[in-house]
Amino acid sequence: MELKYKHIFVLIALSLGGMSTWGQPKVTYRQIVTSPIDSWVEVTDRTKAMNGETQEEASVSNGKGQTIEGFGACFNELGWVSLGLLPSADRESIMKELFLPNYGANFTICRMPIGANDFSRDWYSYNENDGDFKMKNFSIQNDTETLIPFIKSAQLQNADIKVWASPWCPPSWMKHNKHYASAVCDPSLKNTKFDNGLPADRAGREGMDMFILKPEYLKAYALYFSKFIKAYRKAGIDIFGVMPQNEFNSAQIFPSCCWTAQGLASFVGDYLGPEMKKLNVDVMFGTMERANYLLVDTILQDSNAKKYVKAVGFQWAGKDAVKEVRRHYPKMKLMQTEQECGDGHNDWNGMLHSWDLLKHYMDNGISIYNYWNVSLEEGGISRWGWRQNSLVVVNPESRMFRFTYEYYLMKHISHFVLPGAVYRPVEGSAKEILAFENPDGSTVLLYMEKEGKDKTVTVKLKGTSFRFFTKANCLNTIKVD
Repeated sequence: MELKYKHIFVLIALSLGGMSTWGQPKVTYRQIVTSPIDSWVEVTDRTKAMNGETQEEASVSNGKGQTIEGFGACFNELGWVSLGLLPSADRESIMKELFLPNYGANFTICRMPIGANDFSRDWYSYNENDGDFKMKNFSIQNDTETLIPFIKSAQLQNADIKVWASPWCPPSWMKHNKHYASAVCDPSLKNTKFDNGLPADRAGREGMDMFILKPEYLKAYALYFSKFIKAYRKAGIDIFGVMPQNEFNSAQIFPSCCWTAQGLASFVGDYLGPEMKKLNVDVMFGTMERANYLLVDTILQDSNAKKYVKAVGFQWAGKDAVKEVRRHYPKMKLMQTEQECGDGHNDWNGMLHSWDLLKHYMDNGISIYNYWNVSLEEGGISRWGWRQNSLVVVNPESRMFRFTYEYYLMKHISHFVLPGAVYRPVEGSAKEILAFENPDGSTVLLYMEKEGKDKTVTVKLKGTSFRFFTKANCLNTIKVD
């Protein structure tokens, strides 16, 4: 698994000491340098004279933002398929690195699909028997081969892992077009090598309800969710919350279903909400992939639906609606539900974009942050031909793996920023910085140097000041106890 990388990651963990530095108590620290593959290594030469580096300042406010509930990724079928190519010891070491508390990434909250999504092995739902409104033929048999062992493998490392779920598509017979897809798959398009079989005259579009909004269908679909929750509980997996539809505005060539916000308000308020309440399962609205916050308003102003919505989830262009939703609903829990997925190259530029996303969401009140694919084969190609990034990349020929830059980005925050931590606003010339205060009183700073300059950053924190040095093009985590 030896690979050469141009960049490194730097972790600097600090604790307050009793020595003085220009009139202030000295902050002593240890510095860990890590590559995307190797474990973090402590280095002894952790100081550098400040002569010529760019100087920046950051002042951590005493003000409080959102409370962090946790970080994680999505359990997808192709993730488990890729991990299945590895020797069992390697697979176990990856799951340990991802999920074991206080060890590696320390993931605590993850997502899963209800039925097939774009990173499933193929299309399926839990009941493709047309007209089975009582769900007599409901079955999660498919998931016993993939999603259930994937999640249970995580549970072996962290028995308290929390899981929420959303469908990409209902059973196809519940849609007007009687098909899993919502858009025609054109084999002439880039990266598309097949026809999904959807005729052009049965394609959907944004702004329409592709789900059949008749009471018997809506009631049956709420029952479908209920059966899913109960079946997973029987398998030893407790789903704490659901969202009614992934990207309800998007007509896709893969499993998808367009809804209007009004259609979802009816489903949530009259059917899904009451059914989930019986099972003590949270209903969260989303996933929101458009910048139009009024789509959320439609739900949260509906007299029935608003009683059940415990959180709102955003992804992709939905990131541009977060600020307005937070302004109008300051007490509503906000979630980032799927980090933008890259192009399968898993390169440094992809990591920088992921940093920008992480910072944007944290600065705008997000409490739960979910990466997308845990693991994929080299190239990251989905069943429907889309190349995407992942935290782990598996080489199917060599049966070896590597962690990606984006994995280390997630680890830099998720290992140190613990559930219950509070976001702290930061002011000053250092713009690429995030700050959090953990329940034990420790402060965690993330600083990204992406201008290609060596820098010295002076931080004002809790009545004291300290400096840390960062080399060009690296991510720093600083923990002040």
